[in-house]
Amino acid sequence: MIKKLSIYTLLSGLLCFGCTKVDNILYSTIDSDKFIPTKDDVNSLVGPAYATLRDLEMGWDAMYDLEEICADELVIPARPNGWVDGGVYKTMHLHTFNSLQPHIETVWADCYTGITNCNRVLFQIESGKIPVTDGKDAILAELRALRALYYYELCDNFGNVPLVTSYEVKVGELPKQNTRKEVYDFISSELHSTMPLLSPVVDKSTYGKMNRYAAWTLLAKLYLNAEVYTGTPQWDSCRIACDSVINSNKYILEANQEDVFKTDNENSQEIIFAIPFDEKYATGFNLVEKTLQPISQHTYNLQASPWGGICAIPQFINTFDSNDNRLKTNWIQGPQYDANSGQQLGCEYPPLSTAGHKLEFINSLPGIDSSQEIDGFRLGKYEFRMNALFDLSNDCPFFRYADVLMMKAEALLRTGQADDAAAIVTQVRQRSFKANPIKATVTGAALIAGSGYKYGVAVNDKIAAPEGGADIKYGRFLDELGWEFAMEGRRRTDMIRFGVFTKKSWLSHRPNGDFRTLFPIPQDELDKNNNLKQNPGY
Repeated sequence: MIKKLSIYTLLSGLLCFGCTKVDNILYSTIDSDKFIPTKDDVNSLVGPAYATLRDLEMGWDAMYDLEEICADELVIPARPNGWVDGGVYKTMHLHTFNSLQPHIETVWADCYTGITNCNRVLFQIESGKIPVTDGKDAILAELRALRALYYYELCDNFGNVPLVTSYEVKVGELPKQNTRKEVYDFISSELHSTMPLLSPVVDKSTYGKMNRYAAWTLLAKLYLNAEVYTGTPQWDSCRIACDSVINSNKYILEANQEDVFKTDNENSQEIIFAIPFDEKYATGFNLVEKTLQPISQHTYNLQASPWGGICAIPQFINTFDSNDNRLKTNWIQGPQYDANSGQQLGCEYPPLSTAGHKLEFINSLPGIDSSQEIDGFRLGKYEFRMNALFDLSNDCPFFRYADVLMMKAEALLRTGQADDAAAIVTQVRQRSFKANPIKATVTGAALIAGSGYKYGVAVNDKIAAPEGGADIKYGRFLDELGWEFAMEGRRRTDMIRFGVFTKKSWLSHRPNGDFRTLFPIPQDELDKNNNLKQNPGY
């Protein structure tokens, strides 16, 4: 049936002929002139524009690593079983990355792949090559809002990038580079103009799609970082965008934070915009493989052996209150056991493979250049389902309600309304301090204070020249963001906004230039397009 064909087939627009008979019928493609979609075909029609998000966010060398392992929460140190890989993870940690960094190349390419897919479907619908009449304006608005999301990631990571909004390109015509301010203005304009046309419905029909509230959340994020992107803060605009989501009464905080990240999380009322994954049909979410040790396969009866890489930086873990439930539920720590025998697992690699040595994840890490199996708490925010295949089926909560609340709180804090901000932060904290509810309460005075992070280069967990975090303006709020949103692919952006990313040291990292707040444009792109100019410092 036509409706069951791949979206890539539907959009090919190819007219296929046999070699000897003009009436040959090939069912692998569809002539776009003969394809008249119904409302049931809409998901397939726009599918490719969304599909790229899986690779962009959680794929190999993708944005998750780019945003997290160059920041102060997570690291991929050299392991007994590998993870040196020519130093690509070390360069991210040390901020010595350049225009050949594979993560940077991947994020650039994935963003423009998503943009091209949006532009293609927009062109096919607007030109009438795919004749859509039922809900045409809403579909076009949705694609434009999704394209704005891809441009947001480019604006955040690279700054000055080409704005390509047409699928039809003249032969030999190369895209011209736009300023970061121009990209920012384009995103804002697109979201404002499409907002009235986007669906206000929140149900299965809009799950994983850019509905009105996903667009408001994206707009809030744009305004939250406006001072970084343009030099002019937009705190009131950020708050108004957040209120548009909050006042809709469509979303809630889940009673338990871990419910937002469990395997079957598609019914969470906290998720505003999700990237759907499935271990068989929508693959690519291999976080379990990237963080657990190989022998941890027996803890979860995994169908594939993990690789043992990414873990927490001990200095970050040390900022948690010991009564914060997020410390317990988000991080895999302590003795690890065999799910079948109940016996504690042993270590596999020397020099810790001596008789009787057991696998027990500890909050300790020598540095970026060496580590043992037991070193570093592992990433456990996303539920690792028993008997899972190579990939996870958890959907990725790209935007969630807690984020909207905390954006509003930050906007209030930065405009002199610290006590109102503290009331919101307290609301978010309450579910993580059920056993000690008094500790959930935070005051405006506390949020204005500095960070509890003990910054400084740490060798074998000892900080030779402590830098502390008391000098960070609103540092306590930055800590709150870390505790709530750890492992969600956003720490770099938050650190830049608080002026920390290029100023502080952590683990083996030392500051290496303020220009590092932008990534370099990939060398391959510069070689292909002489209209592009490299970002300063590279």
